[in-house]
Amino acid sequence: MIEHYPVLYRELLSFFKNVKGKYIVDATVGGGGHALLLLKNLPESYLIGVDKDDYALKKAEEKLETFKGRYKLIKGSFKNIDRIVYSLGIKSISGILFDLGVSIFQLKMERGFSFQRDEPLDMRMDTSQKKTAFEVVNRYTKIELEKIIREYGEEKFAKKIALAIVEARKKKKIETTKELAQIIYNVYPPSLRRGRIHPATKTFQAIRIEVNNELQEIKEGINKGIDILEKDGIIAVISFHSLEDRIVKNIYRERKKLKDIEILTKKPITPGTEELRENPPSRSAKLRVAKRI
Repeated sequence: MIEHYPVLYRELLSFFKNVKGKYIVDATVGGGGHALLLLKNLPESYLIGVDKDDYALKKAEEKLETFKGRYKLIKGSFKNIDRIVYSLGIKSISGILFDLGVSIFQLKMERGFSFQRDEPLDMRMDTSQKKTAFEVVNRYTKIELEKIIREYGEEKFAKKIALAIVEARKKKKIETTKELAQIIYNVYPPSLRRGRIHPATKTFQAIRIEVNNELQEIKEGINKGIDILEKDGIIAVISFHSLEDRIVKNIYRERKKLKDIEILTKKPITPGTEELRENPPSRSAKLRVAKRI
């Protein structure tokens, strides 16, 4: 049994099994789930694992310990993946993976990523950065809030939610996830409050993306990842919502026009019946893979 079932791991390994070079990068190493499988299945490879989150790196170190000497873990943002790789004296890599989901550790720790528990509004993946969800919720203007909720959350009630947040914070600062989730819940029409997805889901996603500058970092990271791939090197990206997937699809298309890559997945690969049974939260995952040419 694989703990937490790294998403789409079977499909991922089918693309990486033919990787010929030595160096592979897990640009979002998280707790080390995918990294462990890559090290087990690619015995000739050396893995570089990158993450912004100190706690995730600590858990990855514990998980990968039996492969000591075959990996290096580095704290950093994947938007700097080229600099990170070059700093190790490595000129090119043969494979790179981006798993763009929020890690299970971030959801379980009291960092404000989830509205299932009452936690301070934080949402930082890198706890050394200054901007938090508290700042976004309590200091952004109504227009700024509406913009990020609409664009990053694809939330049709963005205008009403932004107004409700601004009105609520006039009385007192919004400090916790439960407070914010309740404000959003109250905006939703009663007939839409009981759906499969909680009314606060899209707004929380939008605020998390804003706090961590996620979409810009994805654009930079994927392009730089392709740049440092050697010929026939593989890039695989797992995304979890339409904004991320659209960015990946568009980058692949642009790079294909430049004759940089061959796209190996005409449509994104999604979890099959067996994986959905093993790991229900994987249902929104999409995998896109390309090869450097």
